[in-house]
Amino acid sequence: MTRVFACFLCILVVLQTFSRELLVLDYQARKAEITQLFCVNKDKPRLKCNGKCHLSKQLRKAADADSKTPAGGFAKVKYEVLAPQPHFVPRPALAVFAPVRQFAPRVASCYAFSPVFGVFHPPAA
Repeated sequence: MTRVFACFLCILVVLQTFSRELLVLDYQARKAEITQLFCVNKDKPRLKCNGKCHLSKQLRKAADADSKTPAGGFAKVKYEVLAPQPHFVPRPALAVFAPVRQFAPRVASCYAFSPVFGVFHPPAA
């Protein structure tokens, strides 16, 4: 069901994106019918309008509809600048470490680890 809905939304996006091209394709496919029904210049065959007047009206209508839609009206961002708090002073963290017990003195002699620098450096042998 979700795939059908996703395909439907994709088709809607494509139709909206290529609306002008679809108008031109519709005109080309039904040129004789549009000329007979909607052409303003039927009585002037030397102009060779063939319904282009109707096509231009439709394209103008589509352009007007595009220009009336607000472009990015929902994407306005409001930035707020906050002043730093003068009473907040960060305190240095006190590091309290438990005494180190050596469970295996032979292995411990080959391995050096300092808890202060151990986070940023690999252990040294």
